[in-house]
This record gives sequence, C-alpha cells and structure tokens, in this order.
Amino acid sequence: MTADQVLVGLGLIVVLAVASQLLASRLRVPALLVLLPVGFTAGALTDTVNPERLLGATFSPLVSLAVAVILYDAGLGLELKRLTGHTRRVVVRLLWLGTLLTLVSAALFAVPVLDMSMRAAVMLAAILVVSGPTVVGPLLNFVRPAERLQRVLIWEGSLIDPVGGILGALVFHGVITSGRQGFGSQVGGFLISTAVGLAGGAVGAAVLWLVLSRVRLSEELGTSVQIAAVIGVAAACDALRDDTGLISAVLMGMVMANLPGLDIPARRPFFETLVSLTIGLLFISISATVTPASLRHVVLPSLALVALLVLVTRPLVAHLATLRTDVPRGERWFIGWMAPRGIVAAATASTFSAELVHKGIAGAERILPATFVVIVATVTLYGLTAFPVARRLGVLRPARSRPLLVGGAPWAVDLARALSSAGLDVLMWAGAERERERIAAAGLKLAPGELLASATGAGAELEGITGVLLLTDEDDFNALASTTLRESVEGPVHRLAAPSANHGVVAPYTGGESLFGGGLTGPELARRYEAGARAVARPAGDALPAGHQLLFVVRPEGRLAPVTDAGIPATEPGDTVVLLGPPSG
Repeated sequence: MTADQVLVGLGLIVVLAVASQLLASRLRVPALLVLLPVGFTAGALTDTVNPERLLGATFSPLVSLAVAVILYDAGLGLELKRLTGHTRRVVVRLLWLGTLLTLVSAALFAVPVLDMSMRAAVMLAAILVVSGPTVVGPLLNFVRPAERLQRVLIWEGSLIDPVGGILGALVFHGVITSGRQGFGSQVGGFLISTAVGLAGGAVGAAVLWLVLSRVRLSEELGTSVQIAAVIGVAAACDALRDDTGLISAVLMGMVMANLPGLDIPARRPFFETLVSLTIGLLFISISATVTPASLRHVVLPSLALVALLVLVTRPLVAHLATLRTDVPRGERWFIGWMAPRGIVAAATASTFSAELVHKGIAGAERILPATFVVIVATVTLYGLTAFPVARRLGVLRPARSRPLLVGGAPWAVDLARALSSAGLDVLMWAGAERERERIAAAGLKLAPGELLASATGAGAELEGITGVLLLTDEDDFNALASTTLRESVEGPVHRLAAPSANHGVVAPYTGGESLFGGGLTGPELARRYEAGARAVARPAGDALPAGHQLLFVVRPEGRLAPVTDAGIPATEPGDTVVLLGPPSG
C-alpha cells in the first residue's frame, strides 16, 4: 500500500472508533454494540480499513501491546482489601466456578459443533472465559440493579479480565507445546513461558515502585512512566517468549494496586482516555479483519455455543456460586443473566488465533470469527434484555435519591435529619472524629472513614450514591472535591459557595453550580443555626411560610432537587420541600 493509503486507513480507523463511542454514549448503549458492526462493515466494504494490510506483520504485536496496557489498567482496579465479607465469597466462587465450567463446557461443545480439534477448542474456551468491566459496567449503569448485586458483578468483571488474560496466555503456550515430542519438553516450555511472564511482571513492578516512590512526578509524567514500563516489559517478555507480556502486564497492575503507601498517578483522565481510545481502535481493527467469508460456516454453530453459555453454563455457575448464601432468588437469577464478552476476548482471539493457524492447529481459523459472533450475540442479548429482566426479577435499585452529605457541622447534621424525614436514604461522611460522633449521635448513617479517600484516589465509584453535597467549612476542600468526585458519582455534585470572590485559594476559580444562593454560605448557615434557625421538611404549598427559605424540593418518587445559584426548582402537588426556618425569638 502507498503512504497515502496507509494515512487514510489509519485516520479512518481512529475516526470510526471515536465516532462509534460517541454515538454509543448518545444512545446510552455499550460501545461494543456500535464498534463491532461498524468495524465489520468498514472491513467488508473497503480495503482501506484493513489493519493487516496497513500494518502487515506489526499488527499482531501492536494488538498484544495494546492489550497489555488494558490489562494493566484492569489490574490497577484490583484493590483486594476492598473485596471483603459476603461479596468476597460470591465473587471468588463466580471466578473459579465460571472459569472451570466455561472452559470445560465450551471446549467439549466446540469440538463437534464447530468442527475443531481439541487444542483449538480449548483455546477458544479459554478466550470465552472473560467478561470484563468495559462491557458489564455500562450495562449495569443503565440498568441500575440493587447496590450489592451491582458490586458483585462489577468485581467479577474486573477480576475475570486479568484471570482470563493469564489463562489465555497459559493455555496458548500449553497448546503450542502440546504438539512437540516428549512430555518433558511440553512441561518445560509451559513452565518457561509462565516464569518469563511472572519474572517480567515482578521486575516491572519493582522498577515502577522505585521510580514512583522515589521521584516526584506530575500526573502526566507519572502516567507516561507507567505506560512506558508496561509496554517495555510486555515487549521484552514477548520477545523472549511469545505472548508472555500479558501475564507481566496483569501482574504489574495488581502489584501496584496493592502496594501499601504508594500513591500512583493512575486511572486519571489521561490514562483512562488512552485506554478508552485503545479499546475503540482495537475493536474497529479486529472486527475489520473478520470477513463475511470467514463467518459463512461459523455463525450458526457459534450461536449454538452462545445458547449453551447463556442458558446453561452461566445460570449453573451463578446458582452454584450463591448456594448457601443470603443472596435473594431474584439476584441469583440476574447474576445468571449477565456475562457478556468484551475487549480481552476479542484481542486475545486476534493475537492467538493467527499464531495457531500458522502452527497448523486444526480448526484454529475458526477461533476469531466464532469469538466475534459470541461477543456480538452476548452483548446484544444482554444489552436488550438486562433492564426488563431486572425489572421482572425485582432487583432494580429504587429511584429514590441517596445523597451523600460531606461535613459534620451542627447545621449540616440538622439538614441531614430534615432530608431523612422527607423520606430520603441519607448518608454522611466527615473526617474529624468529633463530627463523626455528632453524626452517629443523631442516628444518621455514617459512611466509613476511607470512603471519600478511595473515591478520590483511584477512580472508584461511590456505589449507590446518587449525588454529593459538600458542606464542610473548608471552601477549598469543597471546590477540589467537587471537581474530583464528578468522575466517581452517577448524579450531580454540589458544594457551598465561598463567602466572597477572594475567599480561598481554589474555591473562587472552580466552576459548577453552588448550593442555595442568596448568600447562604457555610458561615451564614452556621450563624443562623446558632441563632435558632432549623431545617424542616413539609408538604409543598402555594407560598413559603414567612421567614423561611427554600433549600430542596423532594419529588414524590424520592428525587432530590436542590436550590442552586443557577435557579430554584419549581414545586408541584405531592412534592416535599426542605426549608430553613427563621431564627428563634
């Protein structure tokens, strides 16, 4: 191909990837539902979007390195200390039972139905073990199931990606070495590949720890260091032993996520943008390599495989994993109806299948198209049915707002009690022990001490929280926290306005809507509370009582609408209003 054709092809792949993700966000559907058909169509209609022609022999190594970055990112989300209690038991069972049963059932089914050799069938089954948070997360955000149910599925998806990546790499080397003469050489090759990946991951994690803990780096440079380390180590491992870079990348991420006292500048906007773009590019590129001809004799057998995984294997895994636990019946069935395949399945299929075809493994040419069909079918099926199934099973999260109030001043506690009396499930957080004792004494729910720190430090979501009200007496903290928490909270984040335009270092210069308006700053609210003013909840009327000021409107279904400097929400019959009363006396 000419240089101009390469430029046009690469540019079109980037444009299609971002445009597909943009369209998916507007349609509120998983990006895979758009990326896969767009890439397949582009590859079928034109030779321009053909990464194998554009990049030649470099395509497969680039896919491997891109997957390494994605798996490192997945590993960074595996803070094992957060996986505790009931959730730990169910998730651990889902992982090992899901891996085992999927591997066995898919492999045995693929041999006769997809006309594969056992080695190719085992490789396909290992690829289909994974699910992944990049698919499960958007689906659950749309469905909004019960908080505990969402936590179990998110943790399973986050953990199964690296587990599946490791399993895929190990099975790949096992399949390759199984064709050699001599049992000793087979075992030796398998162990060497495992050792190379583990050693590379350990060395990479040690280098990253040394640099990030000893050198003061900006967020951008710290992210660049991590990317360079992951790509460098993965490339070195792959050069020594094919596809061992995936093992090293996962291990690096997991080690870095669980090292105590290390504040790594990861999972921040730049890093997440890079991973999101990489996912889009991979899906467009990989689906473009799947030709209509390769699907001709694979679609129906692959759909039969989907039926086995969706209707038999996954429900069996879910019910065995929740056996003798307090998971309700409806949640058990929903867990059994949520296992879409995603980016790691596609990327590992693309990486491994070409090498297996080159090695002459019978049926290996069907691994990629079969994986493509399974991904499209499962994402489409779960994407279209997850919400009605959740509603039928009664596992949807109530629409009622659950605000998190940050701050423990007496007036903030009084406000929380008024919101609670209006029917909301209020949660409070405060840093000072004195304020936490005040919240507990008022009978309000107190969030754990590390809640806000973990949410602001690693991109963790505040599960179940529909909005945050920052009510501390530190205006700069409110301003900085509002900027950070917008990435971690599903709903709006509001803060108190600074007392004046020159008050604080940060507060006057950050955007966003401020609460209440009309001069109701933190100091003013504290002053009025000391003078006897109290927050009260009452049914909405035609006019506010004399001396009262509107703070919030609570809709009949439990949605919270605050007064902000941008406007006052209109009240309707059935609403409850939360007012600040006049000072006593």
